[in-house]
Amino acid sequence: KAAIKVADNKAENRASHFIRPPFAVRELDFLLLCSRCDKCIAACEPKVLFNLSPRLGAQVVNTPVMDLLNKGCVMCEGWPCVTVCEPKALVLPQKSDTDDEETNPPLPKFAQITITKTTCLPYSGPECGACKSVCPVPGALIMDGPRPQINSDLCTGCALCRVACIVEPKAVMVSSLPNTPPLES
Repeated sequence: KAAIKVADNKAENRASHFIRPPFAVRELDFLLLCSRCDKCIAACEPKVLFNLSPRLGAQVVNTPVMDLLNKGCVMCEGWPCVTVCEPKALVLPQKSDTDDEETNPPLPKFAQITITKTTCLPYSGPECGACKSVCPVPGALIMDGPRPQINSDLCTGCALCRVACIVEPKAVMVSSLPNTPPLES
């Protein structure tokens, strides 16, 4: 058990440098399950997914991650990147007994989004609003007057607001989620 815990912690710490596809299982399980078949990458029409480079090591080479610095996840209906994953490294949540057939799975949280107030135009005076209408999650990006704010409880980290941001460097920052402690068994 202790060895598994150590391996799990090591995998989670290493994965904190990149963002896995939606509904990825815990990192150690992901590495054990992912067959590196590229089906999720092929199913990603917006081309947000790509393979990790061999320079990052044999454990993670050719495993899929999200390019949320340059693209945004549009959270495709039916989650094709997830449904094509045969080894179940990406898994939609199970529906509960109270869910009906029309109920969609809860939205995943795959990254953390923050707004850098020193580069965001409305925080220094001029109005902008480029990011205002692109957020697919109601209430995740809210406007405080002309200034955008992220509701981290609702934000999935899709990065569509970063794509829409018109300033360079981007005022919208994307980072991997803070590590969660391994589950105790």
